[in-house]
Amino acid sequence: MQGWAERLTEQGGLGEVEELILQIAFGEYLNQIAGGIPMNQGEMARPQDMGLGWDDIARLDTDAVRELRARGNSQAARVRLVQLMQERNADVTVGATGLDDELEMIREQFRRFAVEKVEPHAHEWHLRDELIPMEIITELAEMGVFGLTIPEEHGGLGLSKASMVVVSEELSRGYIGVGSLGTRSEIAAELILCGGTSEQKRHWLPKIASAEILPTAVFTEPNTGSDLGALRTRAVRGTDGDYLVTGNKTWITHAARAHVMTLLARTDPGSTDHRGLSMFLAEKEPGSDENPFPSAGMTGGEIEVLGYRGMKEYELAFDGFRVKGENLLGGEEGRGFKQLMETFESARIQTAARAIGVAQSALDIAMRYAQERKQFGRALIAFPRVSAKLAMMAVEIMVARQLTYFSALGKGSRPPLRPRGRDGQAFGRAGGVGRGRQRAADPRRQWLRDGVSDQPCAVRRAHPQHLRGRRRNPGAGDRPPAAGLRRAQGASSRR
Repeated sequence: MQGWAERLTEQGGLGEVEELILQIAFGEYLNQIAGGIPMNQGEMARPQDMGLGWDDIARLDTDAVRELRARGNSQAARVRLVQLMQERNADVTVGATGLDDELEMIREQFRRFAVEKVEPHAHEWHLRDELIPMEIITELAEMGVFGLTIPEEHGGLGLSKASMVVVSEELSRGYIGVGSLGTRSEIAAELILCGGTSEQKRHWLPKIASAEILPTAVFTEPNTGSDLGALRTRAVRGTDGDYLVTGNKTWITHAARAHVMTLLARTDPGSTDHRGLSMFLAEKEPGSDENPFPSAGMTGGEIEVLGYRGMKEYELAFDGFRVKGENLLGGEEGRGFKQLMETFESARIQTAARAIGVAQSALDIAMRYAQERKQFGRALIAFPRVSAKLAMMAVEIMVARQLTYFSALGKGSRPPLRPRGRDGQAFGRAGGVGRGRQRAADPRRQWLRDGVSDQPCAVRRAHPQHLRGRRRNPGAGDRPPAAGLRRAQGASSRR
């Protein structure tokens, strides 16, 4: 957050909104660090739990820290922040993000797409538990979503991980299912870029970038969860060089539509840990509603879910499913776990970005409801406790956003950021979204009594006026509208 503020100061973009966000964030989290950070409703992380003694904690006892702890997150600061939020309700984000103009052009393009093409239909997709229409996927492919970070020589746009974060954030703000469409392509592309052979890169990456093929990630198994080293699905190599896969997988997203699976299986039957695992690019035939898994040796069934819809989740069973020997990633057995760990960092950063988008949507909805709903002759937003909750939603979203941007901007420019990638995901999900939902609940309590899932599209929609009057940096409002990612890419390549 301090780095964010310093960058904005250098750019001349640190205004009153940003100063208040910074002040409230420091005031709140200095108090939490000293007294205990709430990880959830029943768990606190205290300094003593991390091996810190009183001498360590005493280092926080300075005049500056005492001032921030006492006055940083004050009611007056929160009220003023909400006043400014109402005055600037056409801004895309609460406070300048600190990203460059190119990334903000990308944000505006995908915000516009989400408002016009996603939000009017998202609630009905959700209620009917429908797959996201292929027309949306086709349009996103034309915009370059599935090849954002794939190098140009392999058919992609060659943009940064930060661009992937911005796109995921804005699409998830419209509907998390749409924001998640690119995740499996990102995972597959990163696996191939980091661990694939030259021939595998040449064959697969252009098809992934164009969405000619849709990948799905097939890692998790029943009773293993995140313990991927304990996987039991087997891949046995035959005399013809191909592999026969036997085993079960679960919580596989968008599996029926996919053309290829990044499939993790055990190729060393004598191993009991991660060292016996291999990664495959397993081709399959896309299914239909009537026959979701037509490929021989493979069956599956849908797992019904309450919230995260649009791509559907599946359980898969493999019984002699054939994978070509040439589709062993990297052409070498036993490297699957290492290949996957190299890839998960990007996936976790993207997960954090999706959570921020959902949190921002919750704030959009809560703000509108608090302004429109009248109680005791006043709008709910005029009540101090309600405005305080809205202010803290905005602050925590920006904290999560900056942590995620920090991870994305650092990806590829320094040694692996594994803790940071996970931190961004954890704060985005627990802080940004978890508390966002909690704080959004109070201003909407009367409205929520009938149940979120039965309400009209307003639950997922932001008004089109949010597209107007946006100014993130001085002079930004004078820019012509973005004509597409490829124009931004061209500008980037010329720098």
